[in-house]
Amino acid sequence: MERSICFYFQVHQPHRLRLYRFFDIGREDYYYDDFANKTILKRVAEKCYLPANELMLELIKRYKGSFKVTYSISGTVLEQFKEYAPEVIESFRELAKTGSVEFLAETYAHSLSSLTSAKEFKEQVLMHSNAIESLFGVKPKVFRNTELIYSDVVGAAVAEMGYTAMLTEGAKHILGWKSPNYLYTNAINPRLKLMLKNFRLSDDIAFRFSDRSWENWPLTSDKYAAWLANILSKEEIVNLFMDYETFGEHQGASTGIFEFMRNLPGMILSRGDIKFDTPSGICDRHQPVAPLHVPFPISWADEERDTSAWLGNELQNEAFAKLYALEDDVKNTNDPKLLSDFRRLQQSDHFYYMCTKFFSDGAVHKYFNPYDTPYEAFINYMNVLSDFNLRIQGGTILAEDNSSANKRSTKRVRK
Repeated sequence: MERSICFYFQVHQPHRLRLYRFFDIGREDYYYDDFANKTILKRVAEKCYLPANELMLELIKRYKGSFKVTYSISGTVLEQFKEYAPEVIESFRELAKTGSVEFLAETYAHSLSSLTSAKEFKEQVLMHSNAIESLFGVKPKVFRNTELIYSDVVGAAVAEMGYTAMLTEGAKHILGWKSPNYLYTNAINPRLKLMLKNFRLSDDIAFRFSDRSWENWPLTSDKYAAWLANILSKEEIVNLFMDYETFGEHQGASTGIFEFMRNLPGMILSRGDIKFDTPSGICDRHQPVAPLHVPFPISWADEERDTSAWLGNELQNEAFAKLYALEDDVKNTNDPKLLSDFRRLQQSDHFYYMCTKFFSDGAVHKYFNPYDTPYEAFINYMNVLSDFNLRIQGGTILAEDNSSANKRSTKRVRK
């Protein structure tokens, strides 16, 4: 029996919105906090992307290609790499040259379009695939949706686009007694193979690695390798899916996370019967055991493993509905700047910031949120959306009176 481990990393940074007040509507159509975006991107590049890529390249060379890794890199972070840290793209190109790295397709804007617009979903996937091929010389064969969102319908749409496999969450409420450590197929189109995240082992690294209150702290390479070997003595695949920012950002270098990763492959490969592989390689060497029925969307977020982190309250649903209601009008303008803004406003992060789930997963939401409250996130986003809507309608500033008494009268009118 083949035994495989897949290390997959998500690489993403959003275009964060600047503070956009009510009085900015109709006056200012640049929505982004360039200072925050540049500062955060360069910090994470220094702490995570560059040293982590250097480590992965070192491991691939040390083990002569037997160590393999997989990435999906959102279009939004690629844009920021080009502008603020082009050396990160070069480091990914060096990894691509090894032949031991697979790059996956996803939505260009890290969006939730698969849940509402088949047309926009397909356009973004094609846009992202072209960007990856242009930058790294490889055309993606395997798909991962934003936040690992998946359902039977989404999977069938991905299969129609020609992808052979897709990554998603090994959600307990979907699997029941089944194990995530096998290949499955889409329930509608069995040509699409499904790789499921082993969330317990993934989260041991991503979330619990530096938690001194965790019963298994400290997590050492030999301990983790033993866990993996024990599972793979009975089952076929362990999929370890996590944010790339785990290395150096979420888990700082001082925690020992880089040394943990540096030592782990040797401890696995020395056993001789376990291989590291990419999704394409695993799908070539393993056979699916059954179709997986997923009637409602799942994701890798929170305890619920559903879409409630982004679409779980009235604020999020209102913002989401109003944004996508503009799709046809945006595309009918044939305006590249409007289309670019439309896609940046689709980034899932904007809706995540509006989440009100401050109970079981509140600490996680707070860590990733630049706003003090979800209501501030909603108001800021809707102010931006109001101005964006004016621009779509052909608005322009008619007159401007800088006196405080007349600021409210400044508005856009149709050309």
